[in-house]
Parts: sequence; structure tokens; C-alpha cells
Amino acid sequence: MEAFRIARRWFLEGRRIEMQELATELGINRATLFRWVGGRDELLAEILWSLAEPTLRASIDAAPGHGAAHIARAVGHYATVIDESGFFQAFLRREPERALRILATRAGTFQGRLVAAIEELLNDEIATGQLDPPLPSRDLAFLVVRIVESFVYADIITGEPLEVGKAEQAIGALLGHRPA
Repeated sequence: MEAFRIARRWFLEGRRIEMQELATELGINRATLFRWVGGRDELLAEILWSLAEPTLRASIDAAPGHGAAHIARAVGHYATVIDESGFFQAFLRREPERALRILATRAGTFQGRLVAAIEELLNDEIATGQLDPPLPSRDLAFLVVRIVESFVYADIITGEPLEVGKAEQAIGALLGHRPA
């Protein structure tokens, strides 16, 4: 859909997505745009997921090992890549409250999608006998996502930056991985 492509391009350029501006660019009215893409938060959630999902998949594919170590490395790498992306940081600085609502609450679709993807990763490792989790995979996936959120959004939540690289250690500890 053209509206999504333009909005995604603007987002990657660090631009704020304004629905009226997007509607004008497309030569339609705002009501039509809202019918096509939903509200601004829904559009931003779709854009963010379109960028996060392939990053997560690439991180999973590139992470060595199995079980808890594999999951901790994959998700830790994902958190680092997301944290270091300029467009993502621009969005967090520009609209911190909106970003947290879209990314870290049930008000948006992003968090649920990320939890589902992490749950799938956990279930894959469980199915191959590489992981014996201390909690049901859905609960564990939610905790893993909350760890990522705690590190990636720390400066917004607490005002103090945290070292995102430590997310891997925290996830490993949760899953019972002890680095050699």
C-alpha cells in the first residue's frame, strides 16, 4: 500500500508522520487515509514491526548455539541493533510517551507481536530438547520482552541510560544460562 510505503520512508528519514500531510501527499482526504491504515498509532506500530521483525529474524539466524545461550544472544543482539538505529532513537526522542504506548503496552500491537515471536523462538528450543524453561513459554516470552524494554527504553522510563548489551546477560540469567 502506497500510504504505508511513504510513511515508512518518512519514518526512516527521521520525520514525524502527520496524517494530514500523508493524506495530502497521497491526494486523498484524512477520512480515507484512516480507513486505509487506521489511526496514527496503528500506522506507526505497523511501520515499527516491519522494521523490527526482520531484525529479530536475522538476529535469531545469526546467533550461535542452542537453548538459553542461543536465545539470549539472539534477543540481546536484536535489542542492540534496535537501540543503535537512528530512526528508532529519533522516534523515542521526538515522541517518548507515544513510543512507549505503541511499543511497550497492550494499547498497540507491537508488544504482542514481539512476545509471540519470542514465544515461537522459545518453543523451537523446547521442541528440540535444548531448553527446559522454568515457566510456561508465553510467560517467559513476556518476561524476555520486558527485559528488552527495560534496557532499550531505560532513559525514557527512569531517565538513566542502561547498557543495552546487558540485556543479553539478563535474559541468559532468566533462562538459566551461565556463560563459560
